[in-house]
Amino acid sequence: MSRTSNRVNGDVIRDFLSVADLLKESQLAQLYAYITRKEEATVQELMDGLDLAQGTAYAYVNRLVDAGVLKVTDDEQPRRYAAREIDLTVTMAAGDREYTITPALIDAVGRRETNADIDTYIDRHDVAGLATALTYAVARERGKVTHRLMAEDLDISPLAAEMILQALRPVVHEHYEISEDVSHDTEEGVNV
Repeated sequence: MSRTSNRVNGDVIRDFLSVADLLKESQLAQLYAYITRKEEATVQELMDGLDLAQGTAYAYVNRLVDAGVLKVTDDEQPRRYAAREIDLTVTMAAGDREYTITPALIDAVGRRETNADIDTYIDRHDVAGLATALTYAVARERGKVTHRLMAEDLDISPLAAEMILQALRPVVHEHYEISEDVSHDTEEGVNV
């Protein structure tokens, strides 16, 4: 496991465990992504924007503050919270796979709550598979890969590839620079 910033090992482990919670619990990921999009939010704004009960909203916020992925930006009432930047790179023990966990991936996991295609994909391929699909989705939106190439590379059906690429499209456009004049029908492929 490596870290892109210079932090002591204890901080890296804490970051990893905090991010693991976000990737495991889509409701927490959804809340983190919401605050990332808004830059700051109060608990009331979270309740309204995510349709959360007051107790649930406070419990989630407190968990994420305790985990270190949210911070209090205004201590006066109502408190305002902001998301801490997450950019954690995990390398598998064999060194053959590397995953970077970013707000975009956390946002995609959070959309599991409201998007059946993302939910199904995670059920079938886990979060690691979703991370790979997100990489293909970015490449697809940049005109560098097609759903057919993704399907062939990942040994999934072209329909499954197209469905997850479409489901991830809003995440890609929200988190990455994408030129609007790129055609999705290109047959040029790149290794992703």
